[in-house]
Amino acid sequence: MKSLWKKVLAGILAAASALSLTVCTNSETLQEGGQSGSTGQQSVPATDPDGGNILIAYFTAAENSGVDAVASASYTTIEGQAVGRVRAVADMIQENIGGDLFSIRTSVVYPTDGGELIDYAAQEQDENARPELTSHIENLDKYDTIFIGYPNWWADLPMAVYSFFDEYDFSGKTIIPFNVHNGSRFSRTIQTIEELEPNATAIEDGFTVSERTVADAAEDVAAWLDGLGYSTEGGLA
Repeated sequence: MKSLWKKVLAGILAAASALSLTVCTNSETLQEGGQSGSTGQQSVPATDPDGGNILIAYFTAAENSGVDAVASASYTTIEGQAVGRVRAVADMIQENIGGDLFSIRTSVVYPTDGGELIDYAAQEQDENARPELTSHIENLDKYDTIFIGYPNWWADLPMAVYSFFDEYDFSGKTIIPFNVHNGSRFSRTIQTIEELEPNATAIEDGFTVSERTVADAAEDVAAWLDGLGYSTEGGLA
C-alpha cells in the first residue's frame, strides 16, 4: 500500500513541478546559489535575544544535485534568480537577523526531477540511510542558536539531516526549525529533532511554508522572527 501511495504522490508532485519550475540558464546564478558550503560565508554579526551567536544551517536538494542542479525541482525564482527553496528561506532569515549560513552538503547527487527525487527520498528512508556529509561546521562552540531548515520528505526529515544531527552534539543549544513542504507542513519532524537532541531546546514554533509560495514568504518570515523576539532589522527586539 505504501508503494502504491508513493507512485500516486510521485505522479502528482512531478506534474506540479513541471508546471511551476522556472529554468534558469545563467551559470553564474547556479554558482552563487551553490557555494555556501562552509560556515562563515556571507557572515553577518548577529546575536539572538539571549545574547548568543546564530547559525542558519539548511539542507536543500538543489545544492546537492550536481551540474544540472539549476533545473532541479527544488528551486524557486527569487528576483529573477534560481535559488533552492530552503536556501531562499534561510536567506530571508539572515537578511532579518544576520547570522552565518551553512549548507549541509553530501556525497549523494540527488535527482533533479521531482518524481525521481521523492522516489529516491523514499528509498533512503526505507534503508535508514545516513548520507556522508562533505561540509562541516568549523566551530560549533561559537553558536548558541541553530536555525535548521529542510524540506519535508515523506513526513520526515531528509536522511541527510539525520546525518547532520548524528555528527554534532547540540546539548545546551537552542534549535529553531524551518521547513518547506508540499502540504504536510512539519508533520512530526520537530518531535524527531527533540528525540535526536534531547539535551537541546527545540523551539516548537517553527516556520513552515508551502513550496509553491516560498518566493512570497519574506513578510511572513519577518513576522515569525519578530514573534520569537528578534528584531526584523538586524538587531534585537
